Amino acid sequence: MKDLLVFVGLAFLQAAHAYQVTDDRGVSINFDKPPQRIVSLLPSLAETVCALGQCDRLVGVDRYSNDPDRVKKLPKVGGGLDPNIEAVVALKPDLVLLATSSQAGERLQSLGLKVMALEPKTHADVRQVLEKLGQVLGVGDAQRVWQGIEAGMQTAAQSLPARFKTTRVYFEVNSAPYAAGESSFIGETLSRLGVQNIVPASMGPFPLINPEFVVRVDPDVIMVGDVNFAGMAGRPGWAGMRAIAMQQVCVFTPAQSDMLVRPGPRMADGARLMAQCLLKVLK
Repeated sequence: MKDLLVFVGLAFLQAAHAYQVTDDRGVSINFDKPPQRIVSLLPSLAETVCALGQCDRLVGVDRYSNDPDRVKKLPKVGGGLDPNIEAVVALKPDLVLLATSSQAGERLQSLGLKVMALEPKTHADVRQVLEKLGQVLGVGDAQRVWQGIEAGMQTAAQSLPARFKTTRVYFEVNSAPYAAGESSFIGETLSRLGVQNIVPASMGPFPLINPEFVVRVDPDVIMVGDVNFAGMAGRPGWAGMRAIAMQQVCVFTPAQSDMLVRPGPRMADGARLMAQCLLKVLK
């Protein structure tokens, strides 16, 4: 009888500590305890785990994850959309984090791995992912991290003079060219900074842009990575645009571009970078 009571007591304690978190697919994932060995297949998720102070739980990441520095030393398991399944399994994770757009989830689940799909696309999503990962990891830092992001973006916005409110900005994500529209998280950051995005929300978050559209609108400032900027002035009509002619172009290094295009805990750093460049090119 005593043994039975002990068994029942242990079972009760385990059930009391079990919890459930719903991912961005609407799938509920059950946890008996916080995962200790995590593989992340999306850079922003790896950064979020680290921002929550739990970098040491990461045992593997995708090939694009490179921040913070300690992440660079972790085993790389391929791309987020095309990971090396065998490499992921070999790391014996008790949780795999990936994007909802990844096709690897079902395969990994069929091999007995616990999978959670999270893909932040807006500022609100970033906050939600922070909260969900805080739940999963069993830490209470999510609100503190989000408040830091909010405070950083507010400070960046306050650093810009009121006259910038009429500044029209074109943010190029890559040279196809794809742009960051108003409804993207980058567009939301530009709005927080008080400037105008030339790509309306109606065109989608990251639309493929007709280059003639940009020439026609003639933005005051262009934001672009240095790799894409190299041939920009050679596009038909672009050399005559005011942003290029007046050298009002924010050109970002690859490391800066990585930070800017990831919806995660470094969004405030991205806002500060954009604000600093606006102050520089619009003196």
